[in-house]
Amino acid sequence: MPTSPSSSIGSPDPYGTVSDPDIKPVLAPVKWRVPALLFIATVASILYTAALAGSAGEPFRLVNGASYTVCLLAILLTHEFAHYAFARHHSVNASLPHFVPMPLVSPFGTMGAVILMRDRIKSRNALLDIGASGPIAGMLVAIPVLLYGLAHSEIIPPAESATQEGQSLFYWMLKSIAIGPIPEGWDVQLSPVAFAGWTGLFITMLNLLPVGQLDGGHVAYALFGPRQNRISRILRWSLLLLVPINALWRLAPALHSGLNDKLISMAISASTLWLGWFIVLTLLERTSGGGHPPTEAGELSPVRRIVAVGTLVLFVLLFMPTPMMSY
Repeated sequence: MPTSPSSSIGSPDPYGTVSDPDIKPVLAPVKWRVPALLFIATVASILYTAALAGSAGEPFRLVNGASYTVCLLAILLTHEFAHYAFARHHSVNASLPHFVPMPLVSPFGTMGAVILMRDRIKSRNALLDIGASGPIAGMLVAIPVLLYGLAHSEIIPPAESATQEGQSLFYWMLKSIAIGPIPEGWDVQLSPVAFAGWTGLFITMLNLLPVGQLDGGHVAYALFGPRQNRISRILRWSLLLLVPINALWRLAPALHSGLNDKLISMAISASTLWLGWFIVLTLLERTSGGGHPPTEAGELSPVRRIVAVGTLVLFVLLFMPTPMMSY
């Protein structure tokens, strides 16, 4: 995901822009060493995490790790380089993607990647292009990966203990296409390829939250302008509501059968992600100085307005009230 400008270059403007609109910023040379090292570390982190976890609590299997790693990186690289390509197209100084390795701590082996932009994105059109390009491009890879993976996954009866992936309208639709009706009480045991595709949907959903300077925040600001800062704050605080909602939902059976360790585990695992994401977004907002950096006067072009609305609709279709749950 692209982040806000981090330094000023070329002018006294705090966003590093040139006052004359006819003068384009000079694109800085591409620095590749740190991004390359982080990418190599992320490949190793994803491979190790996936191979250790297997597809369903299996022992260490390199083949599972390799297929998951290749598919997930295909989605992430497509996502990030779409951002990068459109940033360069609009003469915005942007770094190569900085991937974040997270072995074992994250169930995916990574926290994704960020692109640092040292220039202000001047126009709403450019902001929309840069913000929406990553999620749209990533989805073009995630969809066939997930369809293929689901078609090669098993349908199994419920296990006594497992990790349940989050459900969304879009995911349900893809399962219906790839698998068809699933017997009541049974579920899909995701293959490594299918899990990579699902992870792509999950990461895209998080990035498309219309909050702060996430991809969805860029898209919403391009569409709504400065009003988006207020909308962003409301949505960010609304994430906290999902914590008690998920916890109470999973604890509800205790009213009839009594409280037990399984219900407690389900309640904790179902609710903690939104609490953690709220904390991360709050820290990001404080370190970035508050609201979204403003753009210059001007409206979105008609086609881009349609793309912006479609991108936010995609977020709704991808939204997972309970992203993951262990039982």
